[in-house]
Amino acid sequence: MYDFTTLGAIAGLAIAIVLIIKKVHPAYSLILGALIGGIIGGGGLTTTVDTMVSGAQSMMSSVLRIMTSGILAGALIKTGSAQKIAETIVDKMGEKLALAAIALATMIICAVGVFVDISVITVAPIALAIGKRANLNKQCLLLAMIGGGKAGNIISPNPNTIAASEAFGVDLTSLMLKNLVPSLFALAMAILLASFLSRKRNGLEVAESDVETSEAALPGFLPAIVGPLVVIILLALRPIAGIAIDPLIALPAGGLVCMLVTGNIRNLISITEFGLSKVVGVSILLIGTGTIAGIIKASALQYDVISLLEALNMPAFVLAPLAGILMAGATASTTAGATIAAQTFAPTLLSQGVPALAAAAMVHAGATVVDSLPHGSFFHATGGSVNMSISERMKLIPFEACVGLTATLMSVIMFLILG
Repeated sequence: MYDFTTLGAIAGLAIAIVLIIKKVHPAYSLILGALIGGIIGGGGLTTTVDTMVSGAQSMMSSVLRIMTSGILAGALIKTGSAQKIAETIVDKMGEKLALAAIALATMIICAVGVFVDISVITVAPIALAIGKRANLNKQCLLLAMIGGGKAGNIISPNPNTIAASEAFGVDLTSLMLKNLVPSLFALAMAILLASFLSRKRNGLEVAESDVETSEAALPGFLPAIVGPLVVIILLALRPIAGIAIDPLIALPAGGLVCMLVTGNIRNLISITEFGLSKVVGVSILLIGTGTIAGIIKASALQYDVISLLEALNMPAFVLAPLAGILMAGATASTTAGATIAAQTFAPTLLSQGVPALAAAAMVHAGATVVDSLPHGSFFHATGGSVNMSISERMKLIPFEACVGLTATLMSVIMFLILG
């Protein structure tokens, strides 16, 4: 039924987390944790390595999308578009609404189908420029982006939503709409917590070196936003018109349009090389993440969780959010957590009479609570986007969990009220 024991899976995760905290490169930490965990779990060396390779291969689609997202990020930075957008937001909305604007922008980009880590990477240059101008610290900026991303992720046509809809046999659009109210509450919580952190002076203020700007004259506001608008429009075609434009195409297309309309297309090679340098580390981390996720998926962990919850005699519907929380925490990934939880627990939930759409929504929302632990790529990708150290990044985890928990509780309340 499974290749590895629960003990092995947990041991592998623990080893990876300890190594990361000890400042061993996260990718190597994850790979070594997966290897040791697999062997401790009784899989044998050959089975362990094969499972690690298979897990890493499953991440290749994400790696490709993140690599191509570098074209858009590089274009926004090097053409001066990010700085122009940031200046316009602060000028028009004022410093008091800057955090709300950052959270909303990240939410929208993620909601139209961009991965949450890519959404944060894309908005980060704008957020840092705003933070420097408005004297905001990097903690509140990153929390606004992550919180907005979490809010957008549970109403997006992203792989995690698709996996949950397929496992429960529900319509993708219906599942996206089911979590709309929880998404709005999560957004409000993100803005509230980010505002609270903005009042702290903790040595994490945005420095000049954190803000990447173009040496050339800044473009006008309209040319600056054309690239991101192209991305949003292309990705919105899937839920609106049923035309699927993958982020692999939409993100670089937006970057190319950005370069073209700002008159920087002649700098295509240097801009794309710069963009790649911004995401290559994240791509490598994803490969390491895949190895540990592969061990988790092939372990007895999910079966033992079912047994534990049944022994506690908890109401059947509670299994849905708890499954999402536990599996996402184990894999440090919304996508992996939602996928494993949905595929594993769907039959049990449906057999207990929990409506498929509500169960899928609660699993999906639950997967956003502790999906940003240090053994996952999201933790490092988002921290790196604002040049934040691992110890500084870890201090945000409780605040992020509050945002995800807000969405989860609202999803449960929606089920209790509407079914």
